[in-house]
This record gives sequence, structure tokens and C-alpha cells, in this order.
Amino acid sequence: MSQRLFPRRTFLLGSLAGATAGGALLAGRGSSGDGRTTIRFLQNKPEVVTYFDALVADFNASQSEVHVVHDSTPTALVPQFVRGTPPDLACYNYNLEASRFVARGALSNLGGLADARRIDPGVQDLVAQYAQYKSQTSVLPYSITAAGVIYNKDVFEKFGVSVPRTWSELLAACRTFKSKGIVPVVQTFKDTWTISQGLFDYVSGSALDVAGFFSRLQALGPDAGPNAEVSFSKDFGDAVEKMLALLAYTNRDAPSRNYADGNVAFARGDAAMYLQGPWAIGEIAKINPKVRVGTFAMPGTENPDDTKVRVNLDLALWIPNASSKQDAARAFLRYLMRPDVMDTYNAKNLAWSTTKNAPKAKDERVSGLQPYVDAARFYQGAGTYFPGGIPVLNYLQELVLSRNAKAFLTQLDDDWARYAQRNA
Repeated sequence: MSQRLFPRRTFLLGSLAGATAGGALLAGRGSSGDGRTTIRFLQNKPEVVTYFDALVADFNASQSEVHVVHDSTPTALVPQFVRGTPPDLACYNYNLEASRFVARGALSNLGGLADARRIDPGVQDLVAQYAQYKSQTSVLPYSITAAGVIYNKDVFEKFGVSVPRTWSELLAACRTFKSKGIVPVVQTFKDTWTISQGLFDYVSGSALDVAGFFSRLQALGPDAGPNAEVSFSKDFGDAVEKMLALLAYTNRDAPSRNYADGNVAFARGDAAMYLQGPWAIGEIAKINPKVRVGTFAMPGTENPDDTKVRVNLDLALWIPNASSKQDAARAFLRYLMRPDVMDTYNAKNLAWSTTKNAPKAKDERVSGLQPYVDAARFYQGAGTYFPGGIPVLNYLQELVLSRNAKAFLTQLDDDWARYAQRNA
């Protein structure tokens, strides 16, 4: 990357053009020592820390109003808000934890920014699925990652298997690979998060309306439970049985294998399919640069129109109300939202930009998911909706080992009922 991504003049005419009439852009000068307003920018995704270091350096060099300090420490958010020292701007994974700050009205309303109007409504709706504060736009999605079934193209071609479009076709493909001595689906149950984001989320995501289910479940409040009109036992039964059906086509040593083991096994050609996201593709390429991979959305029914793809709001931008440097934070936010900054980041990281008419994925390793992203046929995984007090990862590990679907679903219903009653 060059020392400066954008010429100083270009940047000043763009990101800093929002200065208030008749006055300086920023108030409340910071402690940078050169008269600039200093802001703390929280971005701690390990794989891209150095990338954002370069963006921060370019921004700082391109103008003389704001100095950004990149905070990449892996620290919890709650204590920062409790102490009254949250970051001035965050580019952070948006999940259930982050959504609590939205629900409490702790984040600034960004709805008045021009950049907010550029966000695709289907992507913005992912934020509201977790929480909403009044009608304001508290979070701007920055990067979405779409995760599906990673498959070995050479193995598929060798045995004449097409990408499955229905649940029956998926099982037929598994039977073919198994009969040829190839592990159909490599799994890594030692790392519990891989069970949730893969097997649990993928199967349930295409078998039922995940967001709708949790919305109805939360609406029950303290009335939630196994006998309620909405429950895990009633709504997730089919999905869990399908999860267990796939276990017949999994590597026998899955309980003792972790994520790194799965990457190695798939890279070596030991398996035809892998239930992982784009983050694994780069690791696979490091192990075997010659492996040809693609990604497809896992079908969960016999109707291809039901199939959707799992997505994460991998990065999202937000500014706490507690920050005294709102204008400076917005200046850097506008820089990050520039199409040539945002789109470059997402292309390099096998992700999608969140704006209307965002560039399509050109990398053939993930381009198979593009039609689903285009049509907003995506969902946030069921595993991401559980509060920390419900150890769903432990329950999932027990499920794949015991294969007792009833016990698993009953446990979820009981735990959710207790959670709902405590928070009534």
C-alpha cells in the first residue's frame, strides 16, 4: 500500500467538506500537540489490524484537523461504557453484545449523514434484528461476510457431482463421496464455535425464518417456554434432525479436531466440503495454494427458493454519545465510508460492501454466494441470538456427541424461559 491512498486535496474536498459555515470544522481540540483534535478509533479484528493502521496513517497525513489513534487492543466494550471512556469511533463486529448499546440509546444518531442513505436497506435491517432505539440509525454497517459450504471443485468434478440445490441433492452428494472413500463434510467439534456458525446456523438458516422466530420468541417475554406457541422444541425440531443426519457423513475424529485441523484436512483434499466462512479460505490457501475451492449456500429444504446464506455484520461503524469529539469522529467515519476505501477493504477480505449497488464479488472462491447477497436472501445465524447466560455452544457440542435432539431442544426452551423471566 502506498503511504497515501488519496491526495490531500481530494480528501479535504470530500471527507472534510462538512465544516459548519462560518466556523472551524472541529471543536474541543485534543492533545496531539499540533492543534489537531485527537480521537480514539477502536478496531481490533486481528486479521486486519495492520490494514487499518495504514488507513489511519493515510488519513492523518492527508489533513490537519484530526489525529486518529488506532486502538487495536482486544478489550471488552461494557467496562469502557461503564467508566465513561468509550472510543470516539468504532469499526467493530456487530453482534448481540454491541446491540445492547443501541437498545440503551448509548450511540449517536448517524441517520443525518449522507453515508447513511447509501446503505442497502436489506443490510441495515440486520442491525434492527438485534436491537433498535426509537427510529434512529445508530450503526452503519461497513462489511458483511457471507458464509456457506466451501467445496473442493476438483473433488466435485472428479466424481461428477453438481452443486446441490436441495436437501435431497446434498445428501445424495454426501452418499457419493462417502462411497468413494472421501469424507463428505469435515467437521471440527473440539472448537464449539465451529458447530454453531456451521452446522447449526447453516441448516436452521435455510430451514426456517431465524430472525422471525427470535422476534416472536422475544415478544413472548416471561411466557416463553416449551409449551408456548413459539419454542425451540416446536420450531427447530426439523432443523436439528437434519443436523444429526449430516453427522453420518462427517469425519469420525470430528470430536477431537479443532478449526486449524479442519483447515489442514480440507486443504489436503481429505474432504469434499467444509462448513466455514471466507476467513477459512485464506488459511486453506496458505496450506495448499493450488486447491480449487468454491462456496455455495447450504440448502435446507426441497425448494431452492428457500435457500439463504449466513452473513455476519463483520464490521460496523458507530459513535458513542459519550464522545465529546463528535465532529472529528464523523470526519474519519466519512473517510472510511468513501467507496474507494470501503470497497477496496471488502474486496481484499472476501467480504461485501454494505451500500446500494456495491461491487460484486470477483473472487471465484466466494462468488457463488453473490446471487443471495444481491437478493438479500441472507440471515444472521441462530447461534448469534443467544445471550451470554445461555451456554448454547456447550449444548451444541453435547448434541453432536449424544445425538439427543429432544434433550437439546428442551434445554434451550428451559434456559430461554429462565432468561426471559429474569429480564421481564
